[in-house]
Amino acid sequence: PGARALAAGAPAGRAYVAVAGIEVDRALKRLVDEVIMPGTGVEPEPFWRGFAAIALELAPRNRALLDERDSLQAQIDAYHVARRGQPHDAAEYRAFLTQIGYLIAPPSTAGPATVRTTGVDPEIAETAGPQLVCPVDNARFIVNAANARWGSLLDALYGTDVVPGPRGGPYSPERGAAVWDEAHRYLDRIFPLDAGVKWGSVHGLTVSDGPDGDLRASLSIGCTAPIGLLDPSQIVGYRGEPASPSSILLRNHGLHVELVIDRASSVGKAHKAGLADVQVEAALTAICDAEDSACSVDADDKMRTYANWHGLMTGALQVPMEKGGQQLVRSMNEDRTWTSLEADKQGSKLTLPGRALLLCRNVGLHMYTDIARTADGDELPEHFVDAAVTILAACHDLRGPNRARNSRTGSVYIVKPKMHAPAEVALVDTLFGHLEALLALPPNCVKVGVMDEERRASANLPEMMRAAHHRLCFVNTGFLDRTGDEIHTSMEAGPVLAKGALKAQAAWYAAYEEANVASALQAGLLGRGQIGKGMWAAPDNMAQMMRDKLAHLKAGASCAWVPSPTAATLHALHYHTLSVHAVQTSMLVSSANHCTHAVLDRLLELPILAEQPSAECVRSELENNAQSILGYVSRWVGQGVGCSKVNDISGTALMEDRATLRISSQHIANWLHHGLTSQEQVLETMRRMAQLVDEQNGSDPLYQRMAPGFDGPEWKAAVELVLAGRAAPNGYTEFTLTKWRKVRKALSAQ
Repeated sequence: PGARALAAGAPAGRAYVAVAGIEVDRALKRLVDEVIMPGTGVEPEPFWRGFAAIALELAPRNRALLDERDSLQAQIDAYHVARRGQPHDAAEYRAFLTQIGYLIAPPSTAGPATVRTTGVDPEIAETAGPQLVCPVDNARFIVNAANARWGSLLDALYGTDVVPGPRGGPYSPERGAAVWDEAHRYLDRIFPLDAGVKWGSVHGLTVSDGPDGDLRASLSIGCTAPIGLLDPSQIVGYRGEPASPSSILLRNHGLHVELVIDRASSVGKAHKAGLADVQVEAALTAICDAEDSACSVDADDKMRTYANWHGLMTGALQVPMEKGGQQLVRSMNEDRTWTSLEADKQGSKLTLPGRALLLCRNVGLHMYTDIARTADGDELPEHFVDAAVTILAACHDLRGPNRARNSRTGSVYIVKPKMHAPAEVALVDTLFGHLEALLALPPNCVKVGVMDEERRASANLPEMMRAAHHRLCFVNTGFLDRTGDEIHTSMEAGPVLAKGALKAQAAWYAAYEEANVASALQAGLLGRGQIGKGMWAAPDNMAQMMRDKLAHLKAGASCAWVPSPTAATLHALHYHTLSVHAVQTSMLVSSANHCTHAVLDRLLELPILAEQPSAECVRSELENNAQSILGYVSRWVGQGVGCSKVNDISGTALMEDRATLRISSQHIANWLHHGLTSQEQVLETMRRMAQLVDEQNGSDPLYQRMAPGFDGPEWKAAVELVLAGRAAPNGYTEFTLTKWRKVRKALSAQ
């Protein structure tokens, strides 16, 4: 518990306001009272009095749940130490985990866990599509993420390796022609034309009058008889005049594609049919992340986070920027409108959102903060403050002049990470219920997304869903954090597999991915929420993403994470290629087979090496892990960047956040603990890799070099993550990162 309470006492220069038995950072309270609260119908005095009562009531419960985590880990460690050298007995191990309360049996009088959530927006409940994850503390990034609901397919193809060939320099007509060839191939596959006609041969596009005088969908290719879509129901709207539309709206599997027609534009002049762009409905949803990809260690950081979320909920968030030597302001997109061609709505307006549906990921239960504390100076759980302020800000979307800019069903979407057990979900459910009452919101309008990224959560997922059955809207696998917890939980069982083999060879991984989808389907999440899969981490390798990421849909995911608006535009094509609804409906029939004791035993199988690795293998693993740790920590601690492209040891840029850091630090800690390496070898490797990371960041004027002194907070944080990794609660990295980021900020302020 002591490791969780960082920087006790007021930081230098910060002032607090006493409110009903707690103390709140003065600057934060002013932001909430004077910026976020006006227009919500909520007044400061009852809000803070109510929040104080909630925090003081639930704080002991939060602490007890964290103590339970530590107690269970200590018992599991002792179990493995006592059985060293003995063959693993799956049945005995499962019985032990049940005995100590790690595995939770359903209530004897309860039936299967059943999700009963209502009032969920269609982007989550009904339509499958890409999901962006973006740090909410970066205003420019988060506005781009919100606007990624629509993306240019031509830009995405031209600017990435999906179309082979050089991409730099001035516009290449040859590459432009290759881009159109690729775009036509996708249109041929997703929106096939009648009589086998290919989109590349289309010379003109019109919306023609039907024989009964009503508008009908028809596409002319300059022939005597117009050629229409093979499935006429796929055309749902248009702009302009039917004989010369400026836009035609198509729909497939619930997702839309807009054909933009403009023969006067430079692109339209060169296209036979005058197409100027193909706009793809891309990121249906976006997680505004205040957790893994953000860097918030004090009141100033949290105020930026909350202010950005408030701007998203009011629609007023704007970002001044320079582009092409010109000053401009980037703001949130407006909705898009067409004339409807749907059978029962012909001639009426068809409006689609111009922005992704936004969810906010709060921090986990284990994080405590000095921005709100008890009268005795004890820090309060940070997720209490996150929930209160983010839900308060969302009241702008639920009522008032900006109503329904985000949710059209009157819901607030909060993603909760790193929960381990049903009792932790129940605490969050209680917290949300109390806040709904405080803010006079309808019961269960605050929805919760559960991240299945801890080993105990995976083993108890049905009961986790039961604990939030009336507000659950989202279940997502997080392979990276899940692997970090897999290593930490089995720390005393022996040396774990090499990092790559933890996914490719270990039995637990396949069982984890299968059981997650099966449990969600069994609980009735289909039609009520999302089943998500993890991030594509290589933003510069879109060709491989297009080859590989369809597997997430085949596995039953209704959304999968992408690192950029461009990736969302391209990944959206997968959802046109495959009907996720059909996949999930088919999987539902056999889902019970993936929720058995045999699957649980596979999930709990220990990922332990069968034989001693070679010296070369140890060297390679150490170098890869150390470089990954140093590359990420140097930016997090040194610059406050929580998520960005970080070069790996070979120079490939990967999107890194704290989850990858957790794996790498825990992996070295495990091999060090079991004697596969020594502290001397680890530190020597880290010094060499620090020099490499310094070289990789040599062009960054803000970068803090680690070599040759090896005495800065960036270096000290990296070393602490490894050498103290075995003792870190659940292997979490946040405590070390937060401590050393505060040190760097203090040094920079001198």
